[in-house]
Amino acid sequence: MDSIKNIVEYYDELYPVTQEQYEFYDSLLSVFPKPVKFLNIGCGTGILENRLAKDITDVTGLETIKELLESAARKHRNQLMAVRFFQMSTIEMVRFLGKGFYNVISCLNNRIIFIHDKVLLRKFFFDCKQLLKPDGMVVLQLYNYDLYIQKSTSILPELISIRVTLKSKLECVNEEEYYLTQNIETGNGRIYPVCTKASVYPIRRDEIESFAREAGFTSIEYYSDYKKTPANDQSSNLVVIVK
Repeated sequence: MDSIKNIVEYYDELYPVTQEQYEFYDSLLSVFPKPVKFLNIGCGTGILENRLAKDITDVTGLETIKELLESAARKHRNQLMAVRFFQMSTIEMVRFLGKGFYNVISCLNNRIIFIHDKVLLRKFFFDCKQLLKPDGMVVLQLYNYDLYIQKSTSILPELISIRVTLKSKLECVNEEEYYLTQNIETGNGRIYPVCTKASVYPIRRDEIESFAREAGFTSIEYYSDYKKTPANDQSSNLVVIVK
């Protein structure tokens, strides 16, 4: 994301934490004894983390992008809440975070595709398994890439807020090489780049299942939204629970 500063101002608008998402996590976390240990990978500006930390949840947010991390830290005004943010990639997390510590690990807002190498994606699932408690789970939210990887160029769903629209184009060079280009368009028609041909890997449903089972997970549930509407082949969005 070479021009991420262009999206920081609009990030909370384009990736809002909805009431359905709050209720989804309230239900998910309620099965664990408090304080629940929660890790979010690619935490962005930290809205979800700060909200969950109010509910006796011990929260860790990881982010690689400095400008987003600074925004997340500014939101953490109540020092009594158990929330912390680190600038850290998925490659590093198993070295620096506690193994067998977390109840829930999340990677939302399509951020998993920026782990752009298939070997590293496999490692991601193995590392999550190491970081989780025995009864822990992983939550992923991403597009259903089975709908988009059949063409050399695909337009992904737009994200629209009151002020801007985020437009995304996925280009396929071969089965192992994909690039994402994103631009923000303002109401007056101005275009600002977010990323230009960023290397990504649009992981598919069968790969999620394969990598998860290789890592020792035994259950994968697919939904099309945070209301747990069952996903089908035509669902454009996926919320995945891996146990």
